[in-house]
Amino acid sequence: MTTRAAPIFALLGALAAGPAAAQQGAEIKMTGQCERLVIGGQDITQNCKEQLVNTVTRGRTTFDFAAWDGQTLSFSGAGAQHEATEETEQLQPISLVVAGMKNAEGIVRSPSPAVGACRFSAPQPGKTQIACEATSQGKTYAGTFITDVKTDSKAGGDGTKDAKEGVKP
Repeated sequence: MTTRAAPIFALLGALAAGPAAAQQGAEIKMTGQCERLVIGGQDITQNCKEQLVNTVTRGRTTFDFAAWDGQTLSFSGAGAQHEATEETEQLQPISLVVAGMKNAEGIVRSPSPAVGACRFSAPQPGKTQIACEATSQGKTYAGTFITDVKTDSKAGGDGTKDAKEGVKP
């Protein structure tokens, strides 16, 4: 594993570690390919940005998707409920979706209780898929993202810069 890929593996590893790690704050911006984005039943995949933000703070795990037209979608769940479904796959139950829209005043967010889950493969060199799907008030919310982890040997120091600013290709 390279130092450049370390932040992604550290964050996904913290998710896999459970509640103690989830209490610490961490954020990672991942680049890659957004393969699906559905907000309130509307498929806006064609507008999806090639970046996913994963935040672990105060016992909650959040996956944030964004679109070029100003829409955002966050999937959030209690990190303590995180579980392994298979040797190579992790499951994060989702209890809240937050749809957002950027306007002149900023981003207007609409949080809604939801039932669903985010699945992601165990951290390993190469690509990792994060797939979230939830239902809220009879509407479907979904996002699928494939990370674009570089396995080159360029060091990023201790990984702190990459963890704060995101892993850049």
